[in-house]
Amino acid sequence: MSLFFFPGRLKRAVRAVAGRKSLLLSIFLSLSFSYPLLAAERKTKAPRLSAEQIVKKHVSARGGLQTWRAVQTLSLSGKMDAGPGDSVARSVRVARGPGAATQQLRREIAAGAAHKQEAEKQVQLPFTLARQRPNKSRVEIEFAGKTAVQVYDGTTGWKLRPYLNRNDVEPFTPQEAKTETQNADMGDPLIDSAAKGTKVEVEGVEPVAGHDAYKLKLTTKTGTVQRIWIDAHSFLDVKVEGVPRRMDGKMRSVWVYQRDFRSVHGVMIPFVLETIVDGYPQTHKIVLDKVAVNPKLDAATFAKPKA
Repeated sequence: MSLFFFPGRLKRAVRAVAGRKSLLLSIFLSLSFSYPLLAAERKTKAPRLSAEQIVKKHVSARGGLQTWRAVQTLSLSGKMDAGPGDSVARSVRVARGPGAATQQLRREIAAGAAHKQEAEKQVQLPFTLARQRPNKSRVEIEFAGKTAVQVYDGTTGWKLRPYLNRNDVEPFTPQEAKTETQNADMGDPLIDSAAKGTKVEVEGVEPVAGHDAYKLKLTTKTGTVQRIWIDAHSFLDVKVEGVPRRMDGKMRSVWVYQRDFRSVHGVMIPFVLETIVDGYPQTHKIVLDKVAVNPKLDAATFAKPKA
């Protein structure tokens, strides 16, 4: 689903939390693999299938078209990487205001080598995501004792960023609103793709995590192109092309690897999503703890607070 490409809202929120150099999500996550030359050169064993056949098998593997159409609301919670400890510590000091470095931070700084080791570890932030058809979403991320919020009501979006000491509600930028519109799917882009007017083409077979996967090219009716890799055995979407990011002055490719698929009320959902940004060794992960299908959501969930 479009979480599962973690709609830009998580990515934008976490990037702001940990700063440029932290390579935050996600929004919102990826995995870097290297393959032996032998594996790269081996003959593929994946049967030759048409795009239509692959999509049909994939939708069935994800739970079936009718099951996904019956999903009207989703609620997800878990933890997401926010970047290395040193960059997050700097962001904490910003969030808490001048002179607010905690005793813990002082101890870490005084610890020298120990602090350096801790600084290299990923810090994880708790988050929740609520979605409702046709295109409503609410993300909350806990950071430095404060809660960041980003909401899209299907037409307009707003955000609250207390971790930047911004306590007023801010509207989405035009680009943020555009991204939300593009991430309207409750399921992944291949579910009901024909009804959406999406053209699907097979570009070949490539290894993903040591298994053959069909590489599909999706072209939406608006001309947006995205590639998705479907495992040739399970027919689950194990790799997804993310939205390119501008980092260090260059546009860089992004891939999201999805694994640990579990059935929740008949729909298959990846509980681990890991992202890699081209040119950066560090990956960023989202791990889901809890998923609820068709929970009752209050109308106020997506309402903009009054000033």
